[in-house]
Amino acid sequence: MENGIILLIIVVILVFAVKESIKHFRGEGACCGGGSGGSRIPKKKLSGPVLGKKTVRIEGMHCKNCVKSVTEAINRLEGASARVSLGEKKAVVSYDRPLDDAALKEAVERAGFQVVSIEN
Repeated sequence: MENGIILLIIVVILVFAVKESIKHFRGEGACCGGGSGGSRIPKKKLSGPVLGKKTVRIEGMHCKNCVKSVTEAINRLEGASARVSLGEKKAVVSYDRPLDDAALKEAVERAGFQVVSIEN
């Protein structure tokens, strides 16, 4: 009897864990310390005309909170404004002054993500 109760408790815990894991990997759950995932993603307007765009391929994003973290990290760079796509695993960065690839990579990696490539 006692073993049956313990087994039932373990099964219930596993069901909830699997359910939350599925939500996490679909990008629907609150992960990465972001609470409910309802926070708005900041938009940054450049002060000058857009000189060009760079596409940054990124690994490690799982949810909207990850997108927000990457967006904020890139937007902190002077003259850079990011649009980040979770589904495409990339950020399109517009810039109004010269933007060093190394600085861009460092900003994303400091936020906790891996830069796969940067394309001009």
